[in-house]
Amino acid sequence: MSNLMSMFFGPLDKSSCVYFLIICGIFFISLVMVLASELMFIVMHFNKLNFRVISNGILILFNVFLAYFVNRLLYTMCTKSLA
Repeated sequence: MSNLMSMFFGPLDKSSCVYFLIICGIFFISLVMVLASELMFIVMHFNKLNFRVISNGILILFNVFLAYFVNRLLYTMCTKSLA
């Protein structure tokens, strides 16, 4: 019973920190893509911009950046705590 509990609920090794690195990379690529698409949208529809469109773009950028930063922070914490 103890082996079963430690297998499912025990501490993980350092190789499991790669999960946070992969998610961090995915969110960084998403951040670059969202930034590029927002800039292209602003350039193409410059005359029709209003506050709602700009604020929605800023909020989307902030959310993707926050997800990137949190996963980068978690990766750093994971690697430093299991060193």
